[in-house]
Amino acid sequence: MAGHIQDRWYQPKRDSDGKVVRDAKGRVVKESSPLHGTGMRYKVRYPDPSGRERSEMFPDKQLSRAKAFLAKQQHDVLSGTYLDPDAGKLKFREYSATVMLGRSRDESSVQTWAAVLKNLVYPNLGDLELVAIGTDAIRKWLGWMNGQDRPPAQSYQRQAYDLVSSILEAAVADQRIRANPCRDKSIRRPAVGPKKVTPWPESKMWKIELALSPRDQVAVTLGAGLGLRQGEIFAFSMDNVDRVKMVYRCSRQVVKVGSVQKFKFPKGHKERDIPLGLGVLETLDAYAENYPPVSVTLPWGEQDGRKYETVNVLVTDDESELHTARKFNTGVWIPAFARAGLDYQQDYSDGMHALRHLFASSMLHQGVSIKELAAFLGHADEAFTLRTYVHLMPNSYERARLAVDAMFKPRRQAVAIDPSTG
Repeated sequence: MAGHIQDRWYQPKRDSDGKVVRDAKGRVVKESSPLHGTGMRYKVRYPDPSGRERSEMFPDKQLSRAKAFLAKQQHDVLSGTYLDPDAGKLKFREYSATVMLGRSRDESSVQTWAAVLKNLVYPNLGDLELVAIGTDAIRKWLGWMNGQDRPPAQSYQRQAYDLVSSILEAAVADQRIRANPCRDKSIRRPAVGPKKVTPWPESKMWKIELALSPRDQVAVTLGAGLGLRQGEIFAFSMDNVDRVKMVYRCSRQVVKVGSVQKFKFPKGHKERDIPLGLGVLETLDAYAENYPPVSVTLPWGEQDGRKYETVNVLVTDDESELHTARKFNTGVWIPAFARAGLDYQQDYSDGMHALRHLFASSMLHQGVSIKELAAFLGHADEAFTLRTYVHLMPNSYERARLAVDAMFKPRRQAVAIDPSTG
């Protein structure tokens, strides 16, 4: 069956014997059918690659469109590029749910993806069929995000865009749509401007440390002395200190999934060894004498068979309870700025992550390579470390001049010339 177009409004005329009537040239004579003037006029019938008959309806005066559609379907079947027209009629909301089932089952990631889809994607794209999401729909969606009274941050918009693009890419792989509209050259991915890190001066760090209570001061040591993230600080354990190799094995962090705190691997599921300075170790030992570690058991947030993890945690509150990020930030960290006589900047430059930036800055100043720094910080991509901290790397011009002078030794000291005397 090669496929054909049925005119539902007309049918072959038959004589009293039921035979098809033909004109003088042998052509079949047509007459109005019982369906004349009602519904779609043209019905395109064609076989799919399995031999199953498919059909598509077109209205009156759309015969040329019907012919073009039939030709395309026949070409796609023969060339092996045929797509089932019904496969793309699934709504984006329904399809994305199946795609996300095949993604990482990490609870934190699942929670983040669900929030992005709920808040930034489903209100605009959720009820559209996959085949209806073309470049125009993507442009309207991007415009909708930016048109809100309080547009989401560009980084949040990019996260949503990348998620939508990955789902549509899966639809292409599943042969539900022919192309991913997010990859079209006319579509611009939300831009995230470069964020230049400005490390604190050491004096600011010491002011904040003095403004914290003696029990909380160790957070500064762990952030600026080891470059730990906040969740890694709350999960810090002296049991992970190797006094022979003088390294700290960062093997876990504390996260909050819903209302439940859990231990899990550091960001990127990547453990790492961080050099441990003698001064940092002395501070930690002295702190542990005054505030002994507390044994804390939490659910284990990884899918590796473990249900719970017990850790001797060093950093706890006055009731020897594990800190939460929100409680520590609002009740401990931010108030310390007022006590130190400093204004707290709401642009995240004064968050606890500033200690991590200070650690990175000091490493680069001492000649630590980007590759080594990326490993110490737990970055999966050295290029990210370079983009973030390249402007903090010490100027190499003077070192280059000294290297050349070692080969071509100057015979006399350089003399400064006073421009006023010529």
